[in-house]
Amino acid sequence: MGNPPRKKVIVIGAGAGGIATAARLAKAGLSVTVLEKNSFTGGRCSLITHDGHRFDQGPSLLLLPKLFREAFFDLDTTLEAEGVELLRCPTNYKVWFEDGESFELTTDLARMKAQVERWEGKDGFARYLSWLQEAHAHYELSVSKVLSRNFTSIWQLAAPKFVLAGLKLHPLHTIWGRASRYFWSERLRRVFTFATMYMGMSPFNAPATYSLLQYTELAEGIWYPRGGFQTVLAALQGVGERLGVQYRLNTAVEQILTQSDGKTVRGVLLESGEKLEADIVVVNADLVYAYSNIFPQTRQQVQNYGQSLRQKEGSCSSISFYWSLSRKVPELQTHNIFLADEYQDSFDAIFDRQTLPTEPSFYVNVPSRIDPSAAPPGRDSIIALVPVGHLLNSKGFGATGQVGNVTEEQDWPALVARARKAVLSTVAARTGCALLEPSITHELVNDPSVWETKFNLDKGSILGLSHSFCNVLAFRPQTRAKGFKHAYFVGASTHPGTGVPIVLAGSKITSEQILDDLRMVIPWKKRSFDRFSDQGVPQNTKTGKLDRLHAPGLSLFWKLMFLLGSLAVGWYIDAFLKLTETGRREL
Repeated sequence: MGNPPRKKVIVIGAGAGGIATAARLAKAGLSVTVLEKNSFTGGRCSLITHDGHRFDQGPSLLLLPKLFREAFFDLDTTLEAEGVELLRCPTNYKVWFEDGESFELTTDLARMKAQVERWEGKDGFARYLSWLQEAHAHYELSVSKVLSRNFTSIWQLAAPKFVLAGLKLHPLHTIWGRASRYFWSERLRRVFTFATMYMGMSPFNAPATYSLLQYTELAEGIWYPRGGFQTVLAALQGVGERLGVQYRLNTAVEQILTQSDGKTVRGVLLESGEKLEADIVVVNADLVYAYSNIFPQTRQQVQNYGQSLRQKEGSCSSISFYWSLSRKVPELQTHNIFLADEYQDSFDAIFDRQTLPTEPSFYVNVPSRIDPSAAPPGRDSIIALVPVGHLLNSKGFGATGQVGNVTEEQDWPALVARARKAVLSTVAARTGCALLEPSITHELVNDPSVWETKFNLDKGSILGLSHSFCNVLAFRPQTRAKGFKHAYFVGASTHPGTGVPIVLAGSKITSEQILDDLRMVIPWKKRSFDRFSDQGVPQNTKTGKLDRLHAPGLSLFWKLMFLLGSLAVGWYIDAFLKLTETGRREL
């Protein structure tokens, strides 16, 4: 008898989650086909090129390198073996203020000490170290308790151990409120809270847990893959293809097909009319879009759930400019943050009024500063990302036409023009560089409508669903598709959340869930990644004397105090017993 046919898996979407999940499932022995509607892979992690200039369309910096290394390790390879070279940015960011001052965030503790003490004195640096300690706890607890496990039931959140760990994450505090305990000047509070932009959230609303983002930058650094961020995913794609994964580009899915019960998935219908059969369908398309557009709407339950997802709080969108310059701009570093003087209002405009702030905060990336191959010699490639509100209407069924108190769609062409003017004037005014506009030889723009159309992102929200307290863990849409069998999700809007390293962690969670459901062996569980990570020297009988851990004991003083205390307690007990015995005799 021959071997039974391999089960077939279709992955919809070749973003970070789809590529990683496809490779993992192929390693486990499944037959995997990835369908991508665009002519390129990587999703938002794709590249834009023009006349020798290269731009990262989405993510432009690599954080949490351990999660990337773990993904390759589980596939029996390494980043280096696949030709990926990570370049460490000497300065994380240069933060530019309206008053002409600046602050350079860096892993160099000596430089951080000098800068923090300049603004808040010696006590300020002590408070900075205390903030780092708390952010370190947020980071370690999140990695061990959240990013490595699935949450399929709300009751998991009630487990005593998880509750105790959860309280240490300060989920009911905001990033701003928590940072204000450690940083007492408005300037440094802004420096250590702007990173919530990565989550598409305001620091005045984002849970304090996410201080882990700036912690990992300060503790582990910011990295950039030579050749652009997409090279990491291209390497993962290559690993998957060696394992048998097939990729079909320019192949849009019209609908997911089910059995007669309307629940059990059996394949997909392509926009071309072709039908593909599958035992498992993994959706790496935007989750909110998928429920309203590619899952069959034959059952009221599905329609209702799709509507509830469209009403959930989404992340912000962006107006992103990709500029080819005829010269270099030495005043700009690789990563630059320009903060609005009206800091809180700039976030309120985005998240409450779904528009472009009067004075926007924005991010400017110069990839050619860290990787010269991103631009022709003597020139720079510049990306300016301006966070803005998202669109009001979902592309799908039952659009509401209203978000909060906002009832009319924004005039996006006018906002794009205003954002462009603000970026160009602010960069010149704060850095002192010559005006950029005369040096721009080519320009591309992604606004919320482009993000929605190009990547099927609901309302153009570039980071999927929000990460507010009621939208994470068991409250976030689950990795197993609700209302369907043999359908799963991986990506920004399902657990554990958004960001490439987080999505890679999610691909492991989704893959293991699928293999568990199929009762198949999970091949990467045979060996642990910990020996390449940060667990310290194993403590056993073979541990050398120089590496044995000895927790400090009590000092001689406290040992004597403990001994005297014990003697005193013993004396009192003995005296009490003697008095009791004397009383009994007298009676």
